[in-house]
Amino acid sequence: MGHFMRIINYFDSDKKDYWLNEIKKCDWAAARFLYDMLSNETFFDFVGEGSKVLLLTDGDELISFCTYAKKDDIPSTDLTPWMGFVFTRPEHRGHHYIALLMEEVGKLAREEGISEVYISTSHVGLYEKYGCELKTKLKDMNGELSRVYVKKIESFS
Repeated sequence: MGHFMRIINYFDSDKKDYWLNEIKKCDWAAARFLYDMLSNETFFDFVGEGSKVLLLTDGDELISFCTYAKKDDIPSTDLTPWMGFVFTRPEHRGHHYIALLMEEVGKLAREEGISEVYISTSHVGLYEKYGCELKTKLKDMNGELSRVYVKKIESFS
């Protein structure tokens, strides 16, 4: 990571209002949904207690973020946990910052003794680059088919 780059858990930050505002600035419907859940304190209701929002930061700049959560946008599944709300600001794309977030998710999963993490997305070709395999397609909360990828934890590093 860069000299000032680090991954922080939003809920452990003493600058929650600042980071919440940075998430709000992201031009993506799911980021706005995440912002709404965090500001309305409904995040844990939606994704499960103990879930995390991981922020890749460079000083005071939000580079990329994701959630590590018990649930994501697939309501009718027992699959867990999920890496969701994955977003990198457009000006920072192409630097594989998602790999840094995946490493952190892998570390958290390993600490919990978890062997697989799931990702729900409409993207084709992105997660395959990071060793994810298409597991199935399931309906998301909007009734649309979503691609569900699995990432084996031992392949995170």
